[in-house]
Amino acid sequence: MTVSTDDVIPTTAPAIDEDAPDAPISVPDSGDTGEGGKLKMIVQLVKKSLGVKDIAAMRLSLPASLLEPLPNLEYWHYLDRPDLFASINDSHDAFERMLAVVRFTFTKDLKFVHGKVCKPYNSVLGEHFRSHWDVPPVRYSSDPSHPPIFGTHTTDTHSAPASTTALPLETLSIRSGHSSKSTRSGLSLLSKTKASPSTAPTSPHQAPEAELAGHMSSLSLGPDGSDSDTVRVVYITEQVSHHPPISAYYATCPARSVEMIGIDQISAKVSGTTLRVAPGSHNKGIFINLTGGAGGGESYHITHPVASVNGILRGSFYITVADSTIITCTGGKGEENYRAVIEYKEESWLGRAHFLVEGVIHTYDEDSTEHEEWTKAKHVPQSRVVAVFDGCWRNHIRWRRTASSSNVSLSSTSEYHTLVDLSKIHVVPKVVRPLEKQVPSESRKLWEGVTTKLLNKEYGEATKHKLAIEQKQRDEASERKRKGEEFIPKYFEKDISSGAPILTAEGRKAIEEELRERCSETS
Repeated sequence: MTVSTDDVIPTTAPAIDEDAPDAPISVPDSGDTGEGGKLKMIVQLVKKSLGVKDIAAMRLSLPASLLEPLPNLEYWHYLDRPDLFASINDSHDAFERMLAVVRFTFTKDLKFVHGKVCKPYNSVLGEHFRSHWDVPPVRYSSDPSHPPIFGTHTTDTHSAPASTTALPLETLSIRSGHSSKSTRSGLSLLSKTKASPSTAPTSPHQAPEAELAGHMSSLSLGPDGSDSDTVRVVYITEQVSHHPPISAYYATCPARSVEMIGIDQISAKVSGTTLRVAPGSHNKGIFINLTGGAGGGESYHITHPVASVNGILRGSFYITVADSTIITCTGGKGEENYRAVIEYKEESWLGRAHFLVEGVIHTYDEDSTEHEEWTKAKHVPQSRVVAVFDGCWRNHIRWRRTASSSNVSLSSTSEYHTLVDLSKIHVVPKVVRPLEKQVPSESRKLWEGVTTKLLNKEYGEATKHKLAIEQKQRDEASERKRKGEEFIPKYFEKDISSGAPILTAEGRKAIEEELRERCSETS
């Protein structure tokens, strides 16, 4: 599709950040904002990136037409199911709390199960984003073998409360925002592409549009936030470094005495026809602390696996995951602590991706170090294993106890139960303060001009706004350099070496404000 002269993106090279390491990668605009034009630019970007040690640390300014109208800090938050995050501390049994953390881990990035892979805006130094969710708590049966009962954003009729009616897709669009801008940004994460005869064998199965509409039409949205039975989860994140790009984040549900902290930084490299993404050196995983209640004093450390973005040369992106995620509980009150190994199975480059996963939950001695070598399920001694699980991380995952579990009958160890069925739950939209209440460095306010132009398909104007933001960041960096000053984050302490950032007084104030926030916009 050829666009008008007004929509053609300027072909000048991107401006350069002189403080950045290495040489810049520039992608000339194809002049075509259709899928064919975008694919040409993507292929050029991949070719230019071959041999680059870490693309994430490169100076890069993409044409706006290649970007999703969504700030990067809003895109990454690990709270696609905030109700499961809030329920981690619900059980009085330490094993069941670990089971809840494993369940949360499989659902924290649900956007990649039901949505598309996209490229949001690159964050600028000092940019921050905050939001909250008001969600009905996940309910559990007295029998821990039963799966959780979800109160919102589920297509499982057994999970929806009796008072909640199913709403059609068009109603979801209305509930997702008070403006077309916020609606489109939110729904983009729930979109799927239509299956095509040209889809290569290695691409994942993509449900037809009619099937998606069928799922969404029975989507139970649950309470709208005004219900007194909901709990609030709040979140704040800030870009604390530009080269390399690093952000710090914090989330909490005070009503359930659970908090989450961490550092986001990735390392990316083109390998063959895939983009391989791993955690950067400052990214030491996700830290979840139970600050009171049944599990008060416990901390859970969740490491990140390695992911690959596939289908680049076909323009049909999908994600596969490899390596392992390790979840380690410390500070437990019992004699032994629990640890989980989630092992993502490597995909064959010849066949269709199956997205398989298996793992174990096992006990370990906190005073020993032998468990640090147990990075795959087969490494764990059977005498230590108390539960096993397997399945597809894009669909159904099951689990069962093992014979080594205490107080478990031998007959029940052979029975598998549903850990979580990801095909029946969907991303819970966040609640964001309206633009008029946001400060200039807040993500949606900062990128408002770019987002508006992209949604209106005014790609040339969107690029101009984007370049202006990037130039302002360079000017501010030059001024700091001239004055001999360094950037100091506003919401997080400067020292992030532990991987678990600490809120400043301003950060704590922002969290308290978000906990009290009433005027809001959902998306």
